[in-house]
Amino acid sequence: MTRVSGPKTQEAFEIRHLRYFVVLAEEQNFARAAERLGIAQPGLSQQIMKLESIVKTPLLDRTQRLMKLTLAGEVFLEEARKTLNAAEAALVAVTKAGRGETGRISIGYVASVAYAGVLTHSIASFRKAHPDVELQLVEMEMGEQLSRISEGRLDFGFIRPPTPLPPNVVTRVILKERLVVALPADDALASAGALDLVDLADREFITPRQAPDVGFRRNTTTACEEAGISPVIRPIGRDFTTIASMVAVGLGIALVPKSLDCLRLPGVRYCNIRGIHTRSELATAHRKSELSPAVRAFITHNRSAAYTAEG
Repeated sequence: MTRVSGPKTQEAFEIRHLRYFVVLAEEQNFARAAERLGIAQPGLSQQIMKLESIVKTPLLDRTQRLMKLTLAGEVFLEEARKTLNAAEAALVAVTKAGRGETGRISIGYVASVAYAGVLTHSIASFRKAHPDVELQLVEMEMGEQLSRISEGRLDFGFIRPPTPLPPNVVTRVILKERLVVALPADDALASAGALDLVDLADREFITPRQAPDVGFRRNTTTACEEAGISPVIRPIGRDFTTIASMVAVGLGIALVPKSLDCLRLPGVRYCNIRGIHTRSELATAHRKSELSPAVRAFITHNRSAAYTAEG
């Protein structure tokens, strides 16, 4: 049987060759280097000779009694250390990325989330645990958030349900707030500590510009139905800050989340409502299937976060 021999294959260059050489150069002694590396001294000598064969030049001056590096060896030592440091950095970076400790997350939110303290709590605690993850925050209308999450143009959202959802998006309620009524400061009822909604049956209620079954417009309708009234609802507000301003100038009144009473605009008073169990919900939104480890880490973080409900 005849064997056909091809060209001789060169020994593969490996990271371990660099590590062996660097340790040997630092110890300046084969026995000590082999002990530090946890390998036999003859094995270390063989690997160094293989390394010299690969680079095709002597790295050690073997004419001297004490071990010394050749000029090529000194150059190689400097480059080997750089390569080992880069390899270690790459390993750390990949490991962190795989655990969701690095990367970038785009987060949308409706403004009222900030009033409730949920946004600041979530971001601050996540940054403390994941300082190398870049967070991009953008205030955004709820429907646009959900569309962008579904299309992969946004990673995560903080919203005020109820709202229709794209089929690949899931939500989770993280906070339920009781409602208060925003009244003009000069309103006859503004000084009352608490009110019944039936006392406001003849007023016009301002809500955000939303469909009847969406968000705070739906909350307002549900609360009024619970109180047995059918008021006029004007969906003319862009956000709660605008709505509060409209209330201040006498364009109507509004049911708002309890956390909005931190928005102390001139000309507005907030009163508690008796006998109403309707709550304003805050929820997180994200894709059902998420590939990014960083985004998955943020999802898990918000699942385990503790948020205190109002009433």
